[in-house]
Amino acid sequence: MSVLIIAEHDNESLNSATLNSVTAANVIGGDIHILVAGHNCASVAEQAAKVAGVSKVLNADSSAYEHALAENVGLLISDIGSSYSHILATSTTNAKNIMPRAAALLDVQAISDISAVIDSETFKRPIYAGNVIATVKSSDSIKVITVRGTAFDGAPDSGGSAAIETVSSAHDAEKSNFVSEEMAKSDRPELTAAEIVISGGRGMGSGDNFELLSGIADKLGAAIGASRAAVDAGFVPNDMQVGQTGKIVAPDLYVAVGISGAIQHLAGMKDSKVIVAINKDEEAPIFSVADYGLVADLFVALPEFEEAL
Repeated sequence: MSVLIIAEHDNESLNSATLNSVTAANVIGGDIHILVAGHNCASVAEQAAKVAGVSKVLNADSSAYEHALAENVGLLISDIGSSYSHILATSTTNAKNIMPRAAALLDVQAISDISAVIDSETFKRPIYAGNVIATVKSSDSIKVITVRGTAFDGAPDSGGSAAIETVSSAHDAEKSNFVSEEMAKSDRPELTAAEIVISGGRGMGSGDNFELLSGIADKLGAAIGASRAAVDAGFVPNDMQVGQTGKIVAPDLYVAVGISGAIQHLAGMKDSKVIVAINKDEEAPIFSVADYGLVADLFVALPEFEEAL
């Protein structure tokens, strides 16, 4: 039995999300290999080789994989994946695009967003916005799986000495082309990797009022998130959205400000270690999952909070 992990990276550095899949693979058991598909990505392969528990790194270096186009990477995975019992990737935007394609090409089902491994064939995954945990068993010869990163601790990124093997095959499906990308730049931590997150909801009233969170975030070294209601209202861009249809976070501290606590939002943050809620409605559902709750007007509470820090 062997497990292939699809590395998440930017052609320069290995994304820490990959380490969560390594931990899941360790629970499954067997040899663990990491596939680095990119362009001029030798440094990523070297970093992957140092991850504890990994026995081999496959480096597929080609311009066809430079931007992780799902059509091309899916073909690569289907080509080399047939010799593995499990193919894993952490549930990032890229993985959610690539893995179902790879599963279809291998003629197996895709198992999405697992939160626990029971054995090599049986897994747990959340359904109905996290209100129900389903136990699923797959009889497919190859299990193609995305892993909920917040459910598994990251494996150590040092201590390993895996061999690096070059994969020469380059697959270009010629069905899509990379045009451009616009990257949001911020001095704050990335939302899914931050140890502290402070999020605002519809109760913030406007995008300008999100500045009330900025001072607190700067002092705490926190990332700023938002509920879907705040995003849909146009207060903030959608890359700040936390929830079932946004980003899944599990920081050490999550502060929810002016967020009622809709089911889809709770699904994205309820695994946080400590949850603090500030809302003027004492009946707000967010208080049902909060470790600490403050019933107060956020426009009064936030300035006092910042001053106290």
